[in-house]
Amino acid sequence: MVSTREGRVVAVCLSPSKGTRKKPVDSITLVENHGVLGDAHAGDWHRQVSMLSVASINKMKRFGVEASFGDFAENITTEGLELHTLPVGTKLKIGDALLEVTQIGKECHTKCEIAKSVGVCIMPAEGIFLRVLKGGVVKPGDRVIVEESKE
Repeated sequence: MVSTREGRVVAVCLSPSKGTRKKPVDSITLVENHGVLGDAHAGDWHRQVSMLSVASINKMKRFGVEASFGDFAENITTEGLELHTLPVGTKLKIGDALLEVTQIGKECHTKCEIAKSVGVCIMPAEGIFLRVLKGGVVKPGDRVIVEESKE
């Protein structure tokens, strides 16, 4: 059983260009102070990696949205943790990688495909953003461990 302090990676996704849905892949490489290798949103800023939980995706499915992993532009989809409740500054360990939560939710300047079709999207409220403190390879099945929380 997964505890509240530990979750699991369900999917990893990337997109080489902005404005498109991310596609599930077998693994992603996180690069220190950069983000996901090959992903359009990587770079020297505070939103290098995006994460969303399966529970959040399931909320959208209750609106009748047919969604797959990556459709909300998340790099990492998890289960077992309420990601949006983790405070900014929380550190997450996934395999050899170490990430720090930098932002909870985001303002949508242009509506994504899902928000346009259904009128609502979960990423602005429950998606989290992180920066990479230590790189590593991340793949489905990896444990997500809450290393430190500034509560």
